Amino acid sequence: MQLSVISLGGSIVAPDNVDSSFLSAFLAGIRSYLAKNPDSKLVFVCGGGAPARKYQTAFREVVGNADKSTDNAQDWIGIRATHLNAELVRAALGDLCKDPLVIDPTTKDIAFAGRVLVAGGWKPGFSTDTDAVYLARRFGGKLVINLSNIKKVYSDDPRNNPNAVPLDSISWEDFRKMVGTEWVPGKNVPFDPIASGLAQEAGIRVVCADGRNIENTLAILENKPFEGTTIG
Repeated sequence: MQLSVISLGGSIVAPDNVDSSFLSAFLAGIRSYLAKNPDSKLVFVCGGGAPARKYQTAFREVVGNADKSTDNAQDWIGIRATHLNAELVRAALGDLCKDPLVIDPTTKDIAFAGRVLVAGGWKPGFSTDTDAVYLARRFGGKLVINLSNIKKVYSDDPRNNPNAVPLDSISWEDFRKMVGTEWVPGKNVPFDPIASGLAQEAGIRVVCADGRNIENTLAILENKPFEGTTIG
């Protein structure tokens, strides 16, 4: 069995509202890939996207004094948004996904009877990137494809540093220097710092790419030339 884990960013599932046109085309591509590769299985872990950001913002506006003490509450709000997006993807996959939505990647009763397993967020302290790494470790996957709305990882935040350059590859050591080691709810980094530490320890390779380019995602899965950044 060939297993790949896809961290499906909320920024492409629900950039503002749910992008049903993208999801239809993306899942059609996934169906085609699985039909051509009968020994392959996929794990999708869905992010929260706009619903998470909107509800977290509303929470901060309501309480008026959001600080570190409210990180846990903000994380739970974001986690519930990931469940909504993930349940949509799971239902849309129909016969390919025979298992219920995974919300705890460490539980012992994940059967993985279908061709695709779909998961949402687990608990506070990290993003769904970390859930993706947990599931990769559990099922022996050595590749996590992190799909978002950016084409490559940059040497620095290009919004703040005009000299930042896109990278084809970067070591885990250098990447972790960039993103740090601490998780902040809603933190906008290419791959979350907690997940990065776990992936480095497990020898898992991560590819960050623009998930809106469906052909590029299929190229990554099929081990063909692609546009993106390889970490590790």
